[in-house]
Amino acid sequence: MRPAFTPRMGPLPVSEWTEEDRELLRGNLPRADRYLSGEADAPPMPAILGLFARHSRVGAPWLAFSGTLLDDGALDPRDRELLILRVGHRTGCRYQWAQHVGMAQAAGLTLEQIAAVAAGCVADGADAAGTAGVWTDRDRDLLRAADQLVDNHVIDDATWARLAAHLDERQLLELTFVVGSYVCLAMVLNSVGLEPAALPDPDDAKDSRAVPDAAPIP
Repeated sequence: MRPAFTPRMGPLPVSEWTEEDRELLRGNLPRADRYLSGEADAPPMPAILGLFARHSRVGAPWLAFSGTLLDDGALDPRDRELLILRVGHRTGCRYQWAQHVGMAQAAGLTLEQIAAVAAGCVADGADAAGTAGVWTDRDRDLLRAADQLVDNHVIDDATWARLAAHLDERQLLELTFVVGSYVCLAMVLNSVGLEPAALPDPDDAKDSRAVPDAAPIP
């Protein structure tokens, strides 16, 4: 787990946003638009949107890409959230983990499974200590694929072949996009030191009942 350090870059205060920032960020991710409406009763701006506002010409396309993966993707939402949580754990990204615990539960992962993501599975296919009976073979291959992409930047032949028995070509491609994009996001969030107000820790996944906002971004 990465050590905590003083944040290097915080969200851009809403008072400093330009209208161009709002216009660029609006319309890319429906769940974000309620924060970006500019209305007096709009909810408080999530930290990650404030961070994207510091470079809205990059943040806006990122929101659009995330919106496709989250709201219009080919992967089953449970598979997607399993991959994202594994990336959040493996990269030590507290913000990413906290944002996706609630989404994982909504997609069908149990609290026991969410806790077990922090252990995952080992390369030879055996369950990690304390996770026996938690995962199906398909789940193990998804976790293994995430680990292989994080560690070696490639899914090995055996894992790819097993996944191909369950996933079509679009889903296989999307799997790599999900893992790669959330590794990228974790590098950004870890490097600037962005953390959520409520902080479930990937190394203490049994406390995953602390669910963040109902509409996490992203």
